[in-house]
Parts: sequence; C-alpha cells; structure tokens
Amino acid sequence: MKACILYKKENENKVRCLACAHKCLIDNNKTGICNIRKNINGKLYLLVYGKIAAMHIDPIEKKPLYHFLPNTKTFSIGTIGCNFKCDFCQNFDISQKSKIFGKDYTPEQIVNEAIKTGCKSIAYTYNEPIIFSEFAHDTVEIAKQKGLKNIMVTNGYWSIESFNFLKDLIDAVNIDLKGNNKYYQKFCKAKLSPVLETIKRCHEHGIHIELTTLLIPDENDSDKDIEDIAKFIASINKDIPWHISRFFPMYKMINKPMTQKESLEKAYKIGKKYLNYVYLGNV
Repeated sequence: MKACILYKKENENKVRCLACAHKCLIDNNKTGICNIRKNINGKLYLLVYGKIAAMHIDPIEKKPLYHFLPNTKTFSIGTIGCNFKCDFCQNFDISQKSKIFGKDYTPEQIVNEAIKTGCKSIAYTYNEPIIFSEFAHDTVEIAKQKGLKNIMVTNGYWSIESFNFLKDLIDAVNIDLKGNNKYYQKFCKAKLSPVLETIKRCHEHGIHIELTTLLIPDENDSDKDIEDIAKFIASINKDIPWHISRFFPMYKMINKPMTQKESLEKAYKIGKKYLNYVYLGNV
C-alpha cells in the first residue's frame, strides 16, 4: 500500500480520485469502482502497489501489438481490480476481485526480472493498468533508464490527469474500442467518449497505438457498428492497426455463442475499406 498522487481532497474527509474518467468521489474508509484505491482518513492509497497478481513472458504480438518491436518478448504484469464491469471479461479472475492479493515486487525487481529474461519491454496488462498509475509510473521510470520500452494494454478510460502523468513515459498502447456508447453503458458501466479522447490524445502525443475490438454476436457486430469504429479510426489515421478479436463464452456471458468465422470475415472486409491494417484475433 502506498499513498496515491492522482487525487484531490474534497469536503468532509472525502477524496476525488483522478486516475480514470470515473473520477470517483470516495467516502472515508471506502474504495472507488476499481476496489483498489481507498480513502483512509482523507488520503487516497493504492492498495495494490507492488502486489503482482499475474506475471508472464509473452510474445508482444499477444498484447496484441503487431507494429511495435515485432518478434520480441514482453514482460507482462498485472494486479487485481478494474474500473469496468464487463460481463465478458477475459481476466475476471483478477480484474473483478475485491480481496487484495499478489506477490510483492518493487519496481526495481520487476525491471531486473524483465532484463534477466531477455524482454525488450514491460507490458502493464491483464487488468486495467491506469488504476495502478502510480505503481506503473515508478516502474516505467526505472525501465526507461535501463533501455526498456513500456506498453499499456488498456480500456482507455483515462482522465486527463492520468494521461499527463504518463504520456512522456509510455511508448505504446493497445486500447480496447469496444462498441458504441449504448454498448459501453450496458456492458461496462462506462461511457464511450473518454475512450475516444484517450485514443486521440495518445496519437497526437506520438505514442504508438493499436486498437482492439472484441466482436460479440448480436451486441457489437452489425455492419453499422463495425463501420462506425472503422470510420472513427480512419478519421485519426488510416495506418492505425485494428485487431478484431473473436469472442469466446466467458464470465457472465457463458451462454453467448462464440463469434462465427463469417462474422469476423465480414468485419475484416468492412475494416479494410477504411484502414490499411486490419487483423483477426483469437482464430
């Protein structure tokens, strides 16, 4: 546990978290939506600082990043908690937990492990990294000094404060662009607009960006849904890679069928009308 940086004090011992776009107003002895940022007597603490719940060495293409350090390994870490409540979460066993757990690592130890295993980068992933911004920030600073690149695999629900906190340290992002605003409200308990703003800010700042859409049958796979996403990406840059990923029944959507190959191929064809780089994932 460590004191947070991204927050401000409010009246009556309440604090306003600034790590993500929810900007939770948190009462004393309570946490925000993410379950890992807690108000203790008018001061916000990151409960998972140094608590690693998942750690793996992955091909960078698994993030997925196809146009950044190809054919290299990335040292992937995550904690528990998330600022979304997606019914289809692929990592719900850590992202939707409220009990704090994980193996203790310092930022220095993580960087040393990454170097020792021959990785060229560190990926902050598995759960939503923006909610542990302070821990990521401390790790990134050391990693950059040691010549490692830094990647965030994220839902993009960043605040302007967290963007400014990390923008000069992060080299690449893969951001989920899940669907339209109604879809975000229904499945993620969030809004689309902050995600679009994060995508724009990352691109404008020169951070390498790739986008991913998990295609779920009858939820975000209509021709209009796919075309709207492709058009938005093209409006920023037609060279941004778009990964269209196959859905498999998971978490609270175990009764939903997996995405049919025909649906993925249709989405690919629509995407290619607008974008130069479209890829199918989980196939």
